Amino acid sequence: MTTDASFKIKGGKVGILLLHRLCGTPVEMRFVANGLAKQGYTVHCPQLAGHCGSTADITASSWADWYRSSEDALLEMRKDCDVVIAGGLSTGAVLALMLAAKHPSKVQATALMAPTMWLNGWMIPWYARFFRLISHKWIANLFSFPHHAPYGIKDGRIRDFIQRARASAGSAAAGHPVTPGGAIFEHRHLVNAVCKLVPYIRQPSLIVHPLEDDYAGLSNATYLSGNLAGDVELVVLDDCYHIVTVDRQRHLVVEAIDRFAATLTGTANDATLVDLAARQQAVA
Repeated sequence: MTTDASFKIKGGKVGILLLHRLCGTPVEMRFVANGLAKQGYTVHCPQLAGHCGSTADITASSWADWYRSSEDALLEMRKDCDVVIAGGLSTGAVLALMLAAKHPSKVQATALMAPTMWLNGWMIPWYARFFRLISHKWIANLFSFPHHAPYGIKDGRIRDFIQRARASAGSAAAGHPVTPGGAIFEHRHLVNAVCKLVPYIRQPSLIVHPLEDDYAGLSNATYLSGNLAGDVELVVLDDCYHIVTVDRQRHLVVEAIDRFAATLTGTANDATLVDLAARQQAVA
């Protein structure tokens, strides 16, 4: 049974959409969401289609389903916010880029946390590259990828807490214990679609990426920094792994997004927000 773990925090006219990672849950965005909400932002953390349920649920979903979930959340947020920053962790960051490309007048900027275009972190085994040769999802579904220590988290205490949460509350609280091959297959097709759009994304972007990312190497961030058409600010974290929203430098993630949003919107007064939205509409 799928559990809806989505949550919203009402704030001002600047909205920050936070999309969770593949096989993750909105719960992993809670610390960052709460930190941004304290600064007055409206925050929405939707649940992507197929998540927070069984392995069969995630296997049956497609990247187009995940995108529709994020798009629905964006359109809902625009009802209350004049400016929206589309943000996400890992695969969520890739979806945020697609939102920016498809909705340039509704997304004023992106905040990309450990964006995962390719699984090439130091924990990924060398033979995983052969999975790219699989061309049919039904074949991909014959494989699964169990999560291994350190599970994207450098801090041992936080990692132990997450593992206990997984054991006691299941996937709704801590994500799936394995990533089905079909989900990796869909992620690849999402990335292929987004790579074609990257050179046309003109909104400002913040990229926060770990230096020691165990799932997605820093090359993911440098690729985007070098190919996005808009201004890019790159922040490299030196004391955490992939899941930056819960690891030991999570407070720096909040600070970076807050600083980026404040710079984007000036003083975040109503006149500035309306002007920014109007300029984005003109560009679109």
